[in-house]
Amino acid sequence: ADPRVNNWPLMDSPIPTLVFVAIYLYIVLIAGPRFMANRKPFQLNKVLVIYNFIQVIFSTLMLWEHLMGGWLLEYSYKCQPVDYSNNPTAVRMANLCWWYYLSKFTEFMDTFFFILRKKDNQVTLLHLYHHSVTPIETWICVKFIAGGHGTFSNLINNMVHIIMYFYYMVSAMGPQYQKYLWWKRHL
Repeated sequence: ADPRVNNWPLMDSPIPTLVFVAIYLYIVLIAGPRFMANRKPFQLNKVLVIYNFIQVIFSTLMLWEHLMGGWLLEYSYKCQPVDYSNNPTAVRMANLCWWYYLSKFTEFMDTFFFILRKKDNQVTLLHLYHHSVTPIETWICVKFIAGGHGTFSNLINNMVHIIMYFYYMVSAMGPQYQKYLWWKRHL
């Protein structure tokens, strides 16, 4: 384990992460559908605009930290080992990995919004698998390999999330803004 992260919140044991994932699955598979069984879909456009805007900002900040934490000037694109030292740049990248891990929990909201809007067709096995496994996988990465070449996929993921959440934000703003999403077909 990486000794730098031992005292960070949620990093001493995988149990809290596993409990959060179990609660997530209970909500989306049992409690949420029961709650919505005899209700009309919620209209959450304003909430979705705010949520997606926050996700765009969060993803942009994490992308910036990936670049400034090593990928822009210091990391090698061939092979970048994890720096387990207390070098400020290495600690910055490890800290970013922890924030990236936390972002996986904020993304649970994507599924909660599908349930509340009765968009059940979007709650697929692949969607549930992705949102259940990524918090566990990122916990493992922060605990053992917080830095190095493994963070490149996080950098790419943040770029994708900036575009994705921006698209969702504009889409939730209503038909008068959806005409600006002509670029969707090119994604």
